[in-house]
Amino acid sequence: MLPGGEPFTAAVLSRGTLEIDGRVLPASNATFVGQVSLDGVVVRCVYKPVRGERPLWDFPTGTLADREVAAYEVSQRAGWHVVPTTVHADGPFGSGMVQEWVDTDDTELVDLVPQGQLPVGWRHVLDAWDGAERPISLVHADVAGLRRMTVFDAVVNNADRKAGHLLSAGRVLRGCDHGLTFHVDDKLRTVLWGWAGEPLADEDLEPVHRLLSALEDNTASGFRERLSQLLNGHELARLRTRLRLLVRRRCFPEPPESWRAVPWPVF
Repeated sequence: MLPGGEPFTAAVLSRGTLEIDGRVLPASNATFVGQVSLDGVVVRCVYKPVRGERPLWDFPTGTLADREVAAYEVSQRAGWHVVPTTVHADGPFGSGMVQEWVDTDDTELVDLVPQGQLPVGWRHVLDAWDGAERPISLVHADVAGLRRMTVFDAVVNNADRKAGHLLSAGRVLRGCDHGLTFHVDDKLRTVLWGWAGEPLADEDLEPVHRLLSALEDNTASGFRERLSQLLNGHELARLRTRLRLLVRRRCFPEPPESWRAVPWPVF
């Protein structure tokens, strides 16, 4: 993050000149890496132009960039700060999503281990078999950052929380690739099911209450207006419903039986 903080970074990403250095391969949608320059300040970034979005059967065409920005707005308003600075901006291939680049470390957050050998300080997700027909388990670390990410994913209805979408940088944990979010149907797919069904602590619910107040309090109209420019009315209504359900049930969501609850590939 730049010395001026996230608002300063957002201003550079929004108003600066974007130059592409390369393309991320493979990726479902056109994804580029580059840098944005403004008045001598340079910010490394990821750029996903709307015209490079692959049409999907279940999400409206040309809306993935909006959903990425909406995920950032929700993360910021709640106080989770789990999404890198993300804005709408113009680039060489037209308007799209521009997100601050995050340099990551080698911290393992999700892993495959021999079945029955859960590491200390980790959470079990599911059992399966590897390519050699050996029994294995999918597990993830039991850390506060992933716990926050799990609640965030439940709120935004993230349909694609792969292990590779978790960005560890020192003591900071962020997430990327939030284009498949805010659907009106329940589509939560994640590798972070380790807390499924367990009670939510008060500190887990504080950001949820904060978001619900911001969506229902007339004094927070600026936040609602920004989201209404990114999501449609039905999607906003479902967002409020998910928040209310978390407050009422006070527990982590459980994987459903009606759809595949873990993304593929998991990494």
